[in-house]
Amino acid sequence: MELRQLRYFVRVVELGSMSAAALDLGLAQSAVSQQLSRLESELSTRLLLRRTQGVIPTEAGMAFFREAQLTLRHAQQAIHNAQQARLSGTVSVGLPTTTATILAVPLIRAMRERYPDVRLLLTDGMSGHLAHMLQARSLDVAILFDTHTHAAHTQEPALRQRWQTQGLLDEDLFLFRRKTVASSALPAQVTLNAIKDEPLILPTANHGLRSTLQAAFNRQSIQPYISMEIDSLHVVMAAVADGLGSTIQPWAALGRVAEPAQHFEWSRIDDNLAVRSNILCCLSDEELSPAALALRVVLLHCVRELVRSGRWFGAHLHPGKP
Repeated sequence: MELRQLRYFVRVVELGSMSAAALDLGLAQSAVSQQLSRLESELSTRLLLRRTQGVIPTEAGMAFFREAQLTLRHAQQAIHNAQQARLSGTVSVGLPTTTATILAVPLIRAMRERYPDVRLLLTDGMSGHLAHMLQARSLDVAILFDTHTHAAHTQEPALRQRWQTQGLLDEDLFLFRRKTVASSALPAQVTLNAIKDEPLILPTANHGLRSTLQAAFNRQSIQPYISMEIDSLHVVMAAVADGLGSTIQPWAALGRVAEPAQHFEWSRIDDNLAVRSNILCCLSDEELSPAALALRVVLLHCVRELVRSGRWFGAHLHPGKP
């Protein structure tokens, strides 16, 4: 039994007409009739007598009508009480820099709209650094890339077991190169083998993206040409824009670049395993405050909307997530 069925039933009885109730509710008459038929089937009782002049409640329907009115009033009061009891507190969340370029502002905006009294502390940085902050309880929630690597370096197994993880999405990786008139246009897709001699600017080995790429190169016994190692996304993209080399990044790396098509050309890496997984990690539910639990729900909603709307290009939600 659903609250909407009670609302439909009460309005039909009050107006004495299925069509009038449907018009008042802004629904098709068939939708109202279908829900009321389901309600009667669930109760195994006829609630309404349908006549050419309209509908009237049966004796059982009249008894149900009074209780349904009371239930709806209680539900409305519960909603009012919940809205008046504004959630407050402080919650800390960590986002990797590239992920933050896409997710940070929508998350901040959504939290401000839904929970204006919650103070949000947002940190962006390398996945490994965020993992250490989460382990130290400096963060409530974080998105990480390689939880297995982080866990292997954690010295407190008992605490590590209290982490909760949930796969969010996979991101395609792209080769980014400075756009010049003289350079030949990149194809839509390239293989790792085709770019083994490309001078690459990549983050250091401590970075989750570098671990993913190195594993992909190793699977094909490819020794890439690493011309520079830089752990700042801003500096990496600036160096590529200056023609100092190319890089491999998810599409989100362009999140803070104005008019990217004027500065870069790109090609998707054609390798099913050369993808970056974003994983939601947080403390156990027992350790999370109501504000942190609320943020987790809002974050999942933001991720889903960004991917499904196409604003998070090259990202693919994990099956059933979030």
